[in-house]
Formats: sequence, structure tokens, C-alpha cells
Amino acid sequence: MTKDYQQLLTDLYNGKISKLEIERDEFMDFQPIYMSFQFRKGIVGTAKRGGGATYRRYQDKPKA
Repeated sequence: MTKDYQQLLTDLYNGKISKLEIERDEFMDFQPIYMSFQFRKGIVGTAKRGGGATYRRYQDKPKA
């Protein structure tokens, strides 16, 4: 089953989901969609040991 990465990224950006887990074997399918996503700078990914990544919506730190 192929994931709709565009919709998942949109849901993540809009706050419908809190994180998006991308496994090592699906990264090559995900990466071009992520790179062309309109709000890519609003999402940050953290690499996992052994491959894959977890993507979350970027939250600005409150200014003191």
C-alpha cells in the first residue's frame, strides 16, 4: 500500500497529526515529495539511528 505523502505532510502542517514516521525503505519515495512541499520550512525532520526519520511541525520558540 502506497502512502499519500502529500496528504500526510499537509495533515502534519495543519496539526491534524503530531508526527510523521518515515522508515528507511520508504525514504526515497518520500523525499522528492517533501522537497517540493510548499510549506517544507514549516516541518522539521530528525534522523533515527539505523535509518528513517521522524517529522514534526516546526514550532517557533517564544521570545523572552
